[in-house]
Amino acid sequence: MPDAGPAAGLVEPPEPLPPEFAAIMRPELPSLVEEIAQEIRRGIPEYDQLLEGPYGEVLHQGVEQNLSAFVEQVANPKTPTARRDEMCRRLGRFEAYEGRSFQYLRSALRIGARVALRRAKTVGARYTISPTLMAMFADAVFAHIDAIEELCREGYREAQSGPEDAEARRRRLLRLLLAGGTLLPAHPAVTELAEEAAWPLPEVATPVALAADRRPEAGALDADVLGELADPQPHLLVPGPLTAERRAMLAASLAGCRAAIGVTVPLARSADSLRWARQALGHAETGIVRDDPVFACDDHMLTLWLMADPPLAEELARRQLAPLAGHTQVRRDRLVDTLRVWLTTRGTAARMARMLHVHPQTVRYRLRRLHQLFGMQLDDHDVRFAVEVAVRTLHLRQRDDDG
Repeated sequence: MPDAGPAAGLVEPPEPLPPEFAAIMRPELPSLVEEIAQEIRRGIPEYDQLLEGPYGEVLHQGVEQNLSAFVEQVANPKTPTARRDEMCRRLGRFEAYEGRSFQYLRSALRIGARVALRRAKTVGARYTISPTLMAMFADAVFAHIDAIEELCREGYREAQSGPEDAEARRRRLLRLLLAGGTLLPAHPAVTELAEEAAWPLPEVATPVALAADRRPEAGALDADVLGELADPQPHLLVPGPLTAERRAMLAASLAGCRAAIGVTVPLARSADSLRWARQALGHAETGIVRDDPVFACDDHMLTLWLMADPPLAEELARRQLAPLAGHTQVRRDRLVDTLRVWLTTRGTAARMARMLHVHPQTVRYRLRRLHQLFGMQLDDHDVRFAVEVAVRTLHLRQRDDDG
């Protein structure tokens, strides 16, 4: 069973569940995470706006990690919980930074427990689980909630205790700015903390997402750059426009690192830009984005858009390229590649042949075949645009597969 934390000695620990119970619980986790998030949104209006920004991702990860940790502890009580514990403390710290009462987070935890027990009742009926085992499960859930509540409270107390130094205030300001929401940066908590940190709020800013394998030295950055270099997903926030001097500073300080420089946006949209930068960094690691180790998201906006929802892109490709469905995979790939080059260049057969590394006559044959298959569809602007989106996305996904 999960570690019950510092308060565990006050009550008798619940009787362990059979390890086989974990196999029944695992398939329920993805949909259960979503259901708990929705119930928290409905039950606690104060979280509704926050759940749209990065904090929503943090809370989602917190729910997912806590549920996964619970299941793994059922399967093996010796499973370490360090990652879960730090996530809980992180949630508690954020609540304190936001100035909210701890009761909001406590209520969210209780909502999660209630939803989990409701799901367990349904699953129990499906597998004809005995009432005794269901009672044991309920005891285990409440013990788990008590443990993670205490961990969250530790983080909350930690954030509230003792005077902050200047660097701690800057990190707290960065977390608030990247929490998202339309009230930022005009929120009183932000303006007050910015004054305490002696950090004038700029109109625009540029986030930078960093890979975790190598991080820059804080002293190499401009003094007004906010950074969270100890985070599992390290990041920076560069205030003001990204001038030539700023670019030079980033190039020098990030030498040897892997980083995606986000889009310069109004300060209130910094969270969105950081999310795009992290997506771009992930695409660079898989080979979809091909660029220098430190690159600008400005150069890859179309790729980010096309790869934002891969299942949707796959469905679009299936529909728009339906005329090619009867061909073998090799033949289909050749036609798709030719179609992509034609749509993006409208070049001559000779130019396309050089790009495709084939004979011009081969290009002419493929183009005739494509026009036979698609008929008048490629003359329609909207259809042609949708087909181009589909083939460009397939090309990017091929990079991913080859990476």
